[in-house]
Amino acid sequence: MILRNVRPWGAAAADIGLEEGRIAGVHPHDENAAPDQGDVDGRGRLLFPSFSDVHVHLDSSRIGLPFRPHTGAPGVWGMMLNDRRNWRNTDVPHAEIVAGTLEQMIARGTTRVRTYAQVDIDCKLEKFDSVMAAKEKYRDHADVQVMTFPQAGILREAGTVEYLEESLKQGADVMGGIDPCQLDRDPARHLDIVFGLAEKYQVEVDIHLHEPGALGVFSTELVLERTRALGMQGKVTISHAYDLGSVSEAVSRRLIDEFAELDVAMATVAPSTTGHLRLVDLVEAGVRVGLGEDGQRDYWSPYGNCDMLDRTWQLAFVNGFRRDDHVELALAVATVGGASIMSHSSPRVTGVGYRPGVGVGDRADLVLVDGETPTSAVMDRGSDRTVIHDGRVVADGLRVVPV
Repeated sequence: MILRNVRPWGAAAADIGLEEGRIAGVHPHDENAAPDQGDVDGRGRLLFPSFSDVHVHLDSSRIGLPFRPHTGAPGVWGMMLNDRRNWRNTDVPHAEIVAGTLEQMIARGTTRVRTYAQVDIDCKLEKFDSVMAAKEKYRDHADVQVMTFPQAGILREAGTVEYLEESLKQGADVMGGIDPCQLDRDPARHLDIVFGLAEKYQVEVDIHLHEPGALGVFSTELVLERTRALGMQGKVTISHAYDLGSVSEAVSRRLIDEFAELDVAMATVAPSTTGHLRLVDLVEAGVRVGLGEDGQRDYWSPYGNCDMLDRTWQLAFVNGFRRDDHVELALAVATVGGASIMSHSSPRVTGVGYRPGVGVGDRADLVLVDGETPTSAVMDRGSDRTVIHDGRVVADGLRVVPV
C-alpha cells in the first residue's frame, strides 16, 4: 500500500510505502504517478502516528447510551458506589457498550489501548469478561492491553484477591493497584499483593494514584522501592499522580530522576490541576509518558468522547502550551508516548522538537487528519480521518471498516 500525498507531521507532501506492517519508504509526492488498487489518497492531509490511549475505563463506559445527570458523590469510594448502583441499569448488554466504545475509539484514530477492567465482589469477572470480548472482537483493528483493576480496593472486601488472581489466569495483561494509603489504608500489604501477583503471573504493574501531596509522594516511594527490590525496571506505570509536583521543587526533581532511573512510566489524563509534574521535565529526563481519556461519559464523569485528539488539546491546554513545538509535544505523547508504555519496541518521547513514528522502519500504525499544521489539527480536531493499523486501513470517515 502507498499513502499518496500525505504530510508527515506537517512536512512537505510525500508518498509513503507500507510493507508487512512497517513504513518501507518515504518519497516526495509524485503528482504524475498513477495510484494502484489499494493505495490511499491522502489529499494533502496530515500524517501522524495513531493515538495510544493508555488510561481508559472501557468497563464503565456509557458511550452510545442516553445522557444522564451526574449522581456521583465526592471521592473514589463514593464514585465507585455510584457506579456499582447504576452500571447494570441499562437495556443494552454491558458487553455491547464496551465493544461499541472501543469501536468509536478506533474510528477516531486510536489503535493502541490500555484499558481498566474492574474486578470486585460486586461485578466479579463480568466487566473483565466484557472487556476481554471487545479486545477479541477488534483484535485486527487495535492492540488492546487489559488491566485487572481493584477499583474498590483490595483489602476492604473479602474475596477480591481471589477474583483478581482468576482474571490473571484468564489472560489479564497488567496488574492494577489503587491509592494504597487512602483507599485500603494499608499501603505495604496492598502493594505486596499487587507486586506479588504481577511477579507470579509475569505481568506489568499500573498504580492508579489520586492521593494528594506528601501522601501521594509516600505511596510513590513505596512503589519505587518495590520496583527496585524486585528488579521490575521498565514494568511499572503510575497513572494520574496529579499532585506529585505540589510538595516542592526538590521533591519533584527527585521523583522525576527516580522514574528515569527505574524506567517507571507515567500515564496522565491531562487533569485540571496545577500540582502535576511538568510534562517537559518528564520527557526531557527520559521518562516514558502516555496519555489517556480516563472515563468515557460514565458514572464517574460526563467527560470523554472516544477522541484522543480532543484529549491532546486538553493536555496542551492544562500545561499552558502555546508554542507550536509544545503543542506538537502533546501530540507526540498522545501517540508514540503511550505506545512506548505498551511496548518497549516503540520509541519514547525524548523532548520538545521530537517528531516520531513516521519514518522508514516505524510501525505502520498511523492516522491521517485534515488540518493546516499539527497545531491547527489539535485546535480544530477535524473529522476527515483515515486510520491504519499494522499497514491496513481499519477506519475511514469516523467509521470502522472490515479488515
